[in-house]
Amino acid sequence: MAAETPVTLGPSPARRDALTRRIRLLVAATLAYNVVEAVVALTAGTLASSSALIGFGLDSVVEVSSAAAVAWQFSARDHAVREARERTALRIIAMSFFALAAYVAVDAVRALTGSGEAERSIVGIALAALSLVVMPFLSFAQRRAGRALGSASAVADSRQTLLCTYLSAVLLVGLLLHATLGWSWADPIAALVISGIAVKEGRDAWRGKGCCA
Repeated sequence: MAAETPVTLGPSPARRDALTRRIRLLVAATLAYNVVEAVVALTAGTLASSSALIGFGLDSVVEVSSAAAVAWQFSARDHAVREARERTALRIIAMSFFALAAYVAVDAVRALTGSGEAERSIVGIALAALSLVVMPFLSFAQRRAGRALGSASAVADSRQTLLCTYLSAVLLVGLLLHATLGWSWADPIAALVISGIAVKEGRDAWRGKGCCA
């Protein structure tokens, strides 16, 4: 009888520990960046009376809650405890997506109906451009590590970070069009699309879909 070939299920313990450390570092970096991003966006948005910038700042707050949920999960040293915490982390991330979608949708409708003219914000434009560079890198690195580890919560949080990239692009285009052409409607229209994406990602996170595809 031919010898059976052993089947390796998942990463080795050493590889799992290395991936866990990488995710912890990426989550810490995401948390730190989003705290700074939230403070700058909310301050600049208030000074410019920009609902788009304020919404972007609140998105950063949602990002912090999502990353904090993953940080809490991976703070456990024991692998079994981390797995037990994953479902709760996924619920928190899903609710963060839903809260973000609701806010963006309401804010977009309010902007479309006309609730005041925002001023041009150079700080907001610079922040959106910087986030458009930083966020894709953090999202890709965490998604890759999360899939290798088989962690649905890490992957879901990376999608939250990727959504922030889309919002950065929307914010940047909206602020530039408003500053150069006076097109105040461009940002809220795109924001409604982002809101729909957030709802889908929230459903996937709630169901634990898309972990290791």
